[in-house]
Amino acid sequence: MLITDDFLPVPVPESLDATYLVPITGLPKVSPKTAVDGLAGRLAEPVHGLARQMLDSPLMTVDTRTVDEFPELPPDLLTAFGATEEQLARLAAATHLVVVQAEYRPGWPPAHEWAARAVAAAVAETVGGDVVDVFGLQFLDPAAALRSLPDDQGRIRLVDWVLVPYSSDSDGLWFTTKGLRRFGLLELQAQGVPDHLTRAWGAVMTGAARRLLRDWTDGLAGDEVPAFVQLPVLATVTGHDIAVAYGNPEQHGATAPVLLRLELDPATDPDADSFLSLNPPPGHPGPPGRYFAAACATLFNGIQPDVRYTRTGDAMSRAVETARAALGDIRARFLAGRLPEESQLVVKYGLPGDDGPEYVWAGVTSWDTPERIVGASASDANTDPSVRIGSPVVVEASDVVDWAVLDGTGVLEGGWTQAVLDAGERGED
Repeated sequence: MLITDDFLPVPVPESLDATYLVPITGLPKVSPKTAVDGLAGRLAEPVHGLARQMLDSPLMTVDTRTVDEFPELPPDLLTAFGATEEQLARLAAATHLVVVQAEYRPGWPPAHEWAARAVAAAVAETVGGDVVDVFGLQFLDPAAALRSLPDDQGRIRLVDWVLVPYSSDSDGLWFTTKGLRRFGLLELQAQGVPDHLTRAWGAVMTGAARRLLRDWTDGLAGDEVPAFVQLPVLATVTGHDIAVAYGNPEQHGATAPVLLRLELDPATDPDADSFLSLNPPPGHPGPPGRYFAAACATLFNGIQPDVRYTRTGDAMSRAVETARAALGDIRARFLAGRLPEESQLVVKYGLPGDDGPEYVWAGVTSWDTPERIVGASASDANTDPSVRIGSPVVVEASDVVDWAVLDGTGVLEGGWTQAVLDAGERGED
């Protein structure tokens, strides 16, 4: 095996398995094969045929067990991954579990996952119940489980298979993926991510997962399963990677790529998981969070600083007036937690400069008094070397000229001055 500084050898497991549950009361009245036959015409090929073939092979088992025969699923973790009270109640009331398990070699397609999920969804439909993805500790209704399977062109949304949970520590946010091990690949992690990048960095992680999964499955394309697949140490992530992972390939893709350095972080505990860590590329100065913020700005066409002036009575002045008039309302919504889930409030304010004010953006972290906003800079300032991506800033509300609510796809609300600037760049009146 050739090993170079440009590639990282990642071990390949000998086989992969998938487990899905269908909680029921009493015993199922329809066989799994009959249930799968009922999906004819609704489930794209080759998945429908694959599910039928695996049902007839030793690679899949479908058993009905009493609830007591299966290890208890942790309600707190199920809740953390989106379980509703109704779903948990149905699980608690169930007397039996239909257990669907499948095994297959690493590579593409991931037949064990596709077939097991299809069979479990078919059974759940016949009993009006839920599907429980044991790997992801997620409830899926049968329709959602079937939608997650490949379409007639073999396409899936990676977000239906890979989650990106995060937690907070003293250095910022710690992101991991949960789902790449379905395909035999180690999970990804990134540490020291700025707090205001929760949604955006989660999307970057998903895009990185899509790119690395493609490299991974390309390395498994031969007849024999190799012991290692060599992944590039410098992974390139583009807006197109993110868009495809979310099932919207036409939505994004014109942005510049960003580089992330891949590093193997092996577990010291045999029961713990090893990770592939995403880091800034070699030579990047400053903390990782600064690079992560810059990467998000690149990939999402982030709101950039500008040094243009407003003129009384023009469109820019009207934009500033509109934004300032709504400051009180957006502050109240921010404090009440009424902004969209996983969104970020940012404000635009002026920094004095020799050639006039430079307007920069900051992510709002607290706004206890109407006059003063505490946040983290979303960009590097040209006029003030202390204002750098991720650095803490205190903004006087009187200096604010705009605000916006962002998520991983862009501006959800606000951003009036940016709209004026963008229109000017396009030559619009």
